[in-house]
Amino acid sequence: MTAMFHYFGGLQALLVHRYQGGPTLYRFTERPAVKDAIEAMGIPHTEVDAVVINGCSVGFNCQLQPHDTVDVYPPCTPVPVENVLHLTPPLPDRVTFVIDVHLGKLARRLRLLGFDCLYKNDFADAEIIRQSLARKRIILTRDRGLLKQRQVQHGYLVRSNQVAVQVREILDRYLLYDRVQPWSRCLVCNGLLEKVPKSTIEHRLETKTRLYYEDFHRCIECDRIFWPGSHFSKIETWFNGLINVD
Repeated sequence: MTAMFHYFGGLQALLVHRYQGGPTLYRFTERPAVKDAIEAMGIPHTEVDAVVINGCSVGFNCQLQPHDTVDVYPPCTPVPVENVLHLTPPLPDRVTFVIDVHLGKLARRLRLLGFDCLYKNDFADAEIIRQSLARKRIILTRDRGLLKQRQVQHGYLVRSNQVAVQVREILDRYLLYDRVQPWSRCLVCNGLLEKVPKSTIEHRLETKTRLYYEDFHRCIECDRIFWPGSHFSKIETWFNGLINVD
């Protein structure tokens, strides 16, 4: 039996190679759920917000029938039918992340912008999922298999392998530009930073740091000290280019 799938809003690029190149003819036996068919073609369910079969919006559990026409839409993409059933759960008011072990640079960049990012370089997939469910954190990963786990509710498949592009992907996907609060979170442990008088931490500074810098912040969790050192101007240039978009 066969069904014809059409993917919109960039989902086509996520398909495994043999399904790319336009409308996708999917062959099946028995009566698979449409979710299983979509994921078999390479797209995690977290990338899908609406599925329309023969003109009707349906849920992931809807079973495929022979000769069905299936349209698949990602979040933030118009769906040209009435009474759309949105399959992506509503985001929590406070957007936070749990990030897999291969995206450490992304975790640091997002923390630099003030976002709460849980990251450890030894997180197993099961722990990432547990943290996501327990704290309503969005999973960020390049591992499709992780996002295909049935219990995963919020997740994003990071497309690029360039960290600067990855950051923009996340800000665009979750509309976070107006929530950026740079220099408010520790890059190392994810704790919040507080401004501290130089006099209270002066004894911990190297001679040149004590001589040339006046503005300091301290992490309330790990007690690390931060100041606008020689790298500051480069980061400021990156940050200004990031938020000054058309």
